[in-house]
Amino acid sequence: MAVVVNMPRLSDTMEEGTVAKWLKSVGDKIEEGDILAEIETDKATMEFESFNEGTLLHIGIQEGDTAPVDSLLAIIGDEGEDISSLVSGGGESSEESSNEESSSDEASSSDEETSGGAEIPEGVEIVKMPRLSDTMEEGTVASWLKKVGDDVEEGDILAEIETDKATMEFESFYNGKLLYIGIQEGESSPVDAVLAIIGPEGTDVDAVLNSKSGGSKKSVPAQDKKEEKSSGASEKKDEVKPASDGARIFASPLAKKIAADKGIDLSTVSGSGDNGRIIKKDVENYTPSTSAAPAATAGAKAENAISSQPVSMALPSGEEGTEEVKNSNMRKAIAKALGNSKFNAPHFYLTIEVDMDNAKASRAQINSLPDTKVSFNDMVLKACAMALKKHPQVNTSWNGDTTKYHKHIHMGVAVAVDEGLVVPVVKHADLLGLTQIGSAVKDLAGKARNKKIAPSEMEGSTFTVSNLGMFGILEFTSIINQPNSAILSVGAIVEKPVVKNGAIVVGNTMKLTLACDHRTVDGAVGAQFLQTLKYFVENPVTMLA
Repeated sequence: MAVVVNMPRLSDTMEEGTVAKWLKSVGDKIEEGDILAEIETDKATMEFESFNEGTLLHIGIQEGDTAPVDSLLAIIGDEGEDISSLVSGGGESSEESSNEESSSDEASSSDEETSGGAEIPEGVEIVKMPRLSDTMEEGTVASWLKKVGDDVEEGDILAEIETDKATMEFESFYNGKLLYIGIQEGESSPVDAVLAIIGPEGTDVDAVLNSKSGGSKKSVPAQDKKEEKSSGASEKKDEVKPASDGARIFASPLAKKIAADKGIDLSTVSGSGDNGRIIKKDVENYTPSTSAAPAATAGAKAENAISSQPVSMALPSGEEGTEEVKNSNMRKAIAKALGNSKFNAPHFYLTIEVDMDNAKASRAQINSLPDTKVSFNDMVLKACAMALKKHPQVNTSWNGDTTKYHKHIHMGVAVAVDEGLVVPVVKHADLLGLTQIGSAVKDLAGKARNKKIAPSEMEGSTFTVSNLGMFGILEFTSIINQPNSAILSVGAIVEKPVVKNGAIVVGNTMKLTLACDHRTVDGAVGAQFLQTLKYFVENPVTMLA
């Protein structure tokens, strides 16, 4: 599905931006973290990263052109997708947004005038919560890197701010002392809320907060701005050097990711971006020096010296302690979705035990073929897809006054990631063979764990499978992934005594538990679905046809 990317507000006072340079062309493939363009704000020229994946279908603002914040900057989607409605509607949206902002500004101006506040003193700047992504409505201060009373210089990192898409460093565009912090660590506030105040020491902060003006109104001629920028840029280039003295390292999120993937120490990399900031090309062109080896040797000697010292046998003090960690936006989204499902959909659970002897033998034969790899989970997914075709009542969604019967079968596969849980979707699983399902699951799971998965690849499931068998879990229940009507929990394969043909023999069994939404799936329907599923899993040859 196509995503509209609007002109972001990259500084707290930015009203419009100029596209200095496009780094991607229409038709190019875009991945999350790619630099789309260099955008000139009222303060600096900054790289603008993509938060979406797909193909660049449309460029709304050409190089050298200037447009207000929220104007249509680009459209990213699937190759060949019809975006005519988005392109024609972009101008209207921007105009409406502009009118709304204008109306809001007038109302704000009117309120300020009636408040009778004083003018802001010379040299004092009110820093507001910036909008660091095109969809950001509020931000959370993850950490402050400056405290009240600290000296602040242009280019210093003030804070790390968590948006709806990423945690980003926020630089200061002013010089002075940090006089006031308006949003504490861990707190969230809407865009444009007062984040901080910077100015001369001794400034009356209360008077500034009560003033009628939202920031300094000093105007600088355009030519002067260009000269300042040009002069500043040349000075900064001369000062670029590796941050190897333990100081804070300034690097773009993409540069940090590439460095982490390549195992590069950013403190040894020279930055060519603004204020010596390390950007993508600096990491890609980095050549390690030979000075690292002696340092490593010295570190090893020091470690050996420490390890040779007597070990203290003092008992721990036994003090109690707790740590409160701010929930990420992903964690909040998971809590909201699963809470709504558990408390709104009446769940009931059905468990069945499946003989896995034939499945183990069939899997071994399939995997003996060249370049073939099929897991037990792939076999369960295929069996579920085939069973759903025979029991369409389970492949439904509750919709209030109606029930949606899905003609297609899209299988959701629960995948654990560092931040929580995501559910990639294998589309049209009933039309895929076992090896195709295996390849699709492996690809989607890899993208999910590497944070490369697109939102479109996690949408549209009609049934979900959650497998904890690889962790030795024998059986468990899952919460339904709405708007699905059911979710299957897959346990571990266990070798144990079983009765076959009246004799006790060693067999392999696995427990499957189906959670059903009783609004759409009755007990008998769920039981019949499990019987069909059991037949397919126990007779894998039926899934090869």
